[in-house]
Amino acid sequence: MQRTQSLLLARLARANPTTVFLITLVLVLVALFTPGIAGGVLLLALAGALVALLVTTWPVQAPQTRLVRLLMLTLLVAVALAKLF
Repeated sequence: MQRTQSLLLARLARANPTTVFLITLVLVLVALFTPGIAGGVLLLALAGALVALLVTTWPVQAPQTRLVRLLMLTLLVAVALAKLF
């Protein structure tokens, strides 16, 4: 591992993609079915984590991937805000 690499990023790179997907799916479903403000806050927390991941991986992503990720993030934030209000 190089000095510029983060331990968190190295750990994320070793994560099983299927497990990460299933955990994220469960979190989204719990947030969507949780009524009121609590569900909105959970969705915003997930969006915050995705923003951190997006910022970290931005330089190495293709433009098409960046666009899809931005669209999905926008959709997630819109659903979270709709759930809050």
